[in-house]
Amino acid sequence: MAMNSATVTRRRFLGAAAISATAAAIGRLPRTFAQESPMPRNRKTLVSFYCDDTSPYSVGAKAFQTFLDYCAEQKIAGESSAILGGGGHSMTRKPNDEEQAFLKQVARAWDCGIGTHMEVMTHSGLFDFEANRQAEGVIHEGLWLHEPAVAQAEYERYFRSILAEGDRAGIRFTGFTWPGCGCDPCKRRYAELRAKGPAAPNPAFWKALLVLAKEGKFRGRTVPCFFGSDEKDGAIHRKAADGECGVYDLMPNAQDHFGIWENSPDHVDPDYYITADGKAGILVRHVQAGAPYAIWYTHWQGVNPAKGVGWKAFTAVVARIGKHLGDRVAWMRPSDITDRYHKAGGWGFLDEL
Repeated sequence: MAMNSATVTRRRFLGAAAISATAAAIGRLPRTFAQESPMPRNRKTLVSFYCDDTSPYSVGAKAFQTFLDYCAEQKIAGESSAILGGGGHSMTRKPNDEEQAFLKQVARAWDCGIGTHMEVMTHSGLFDFEANRQAEGVIHEGLWLHEPAVAQAEYERYFRSILAEGDRAGIRFTGFTWPGCGCDPCKRRYAELRAKGPAAPNPAFWKALLVLAKEGKFRGRTVPCFFGSDEKDGAIHRKAADGECGVYDLMPNAQDHFGIWENSPDHVDPDYYITADGKAGILVRHVQAGAPYAIWYTHWQGVNPAKGVGWKAFTAVVARIGKHLGDRVAWMRPSDITDRYHKAGGWGFLDEL
């Protein structure tokens, strides 16, 4: 399907030229982790994850139900994307049986500890909501977010339409994930943008999300966003705020070692996160360093319970966290992290956990 070709290149592109440019831009911003005093060692570290590319088309809705049941049973928390137009039409309008079953699971995800991000409508070209299909010959959504000439009102209309599609199925979005793309036209345009400076999202994008948050269109008062990641310098950045509402770039500080979008066993390594004896791994290092959070990202292709080569590794990591780090971490959805961070004006709320 059209979504799959874009999905395959998402993190490959992120790991190449685009991520280096994004990292360069972030490197010149104030780092929120560094803005506060060192974390007291008795504070817990928040644990969470982003799951990209979730859909009913590759392995069916039953796999997502199994995933949610597991998350609820284990009392873990994270986020999973819902790409409502990934099948070439809005699955909330006259859905087939599989789409209907999937939408039912997305609607219950919150009660299972999982938030829902828009990634955006198609993970490919811009969607024509009147025609109920992806428009022909249009810019891809991820690149569109970086185009400096796009007006805030245009972003608002597009995102408002996606939120309305979610409302049809009782789905309330909690955040936003950038749909990366490695197609030749996008790569060429990103290169042009980088030649003029870091290829950062259009500032109007953040402002548009803030307007919608203030209108109560998202589930919470804040909107966490996933654009780039960095194991060492992953941090939280406030991008727009007004009173009780805010938009944050909440960067993962751990990567995908659960099979990635290729669903490849060559990219499965639970020890990367935490070893069986609990003495090593990036999550252990973050906890030992007193980091406020340890967030990884993964892809549905690799982590789904039906055919994902990383599913057993995912459950092993969850079990190891519980066994070795249970009293030093607290699971929390990304949107709950940003809500509490915004309300507290920093990481002080961790003292209450």
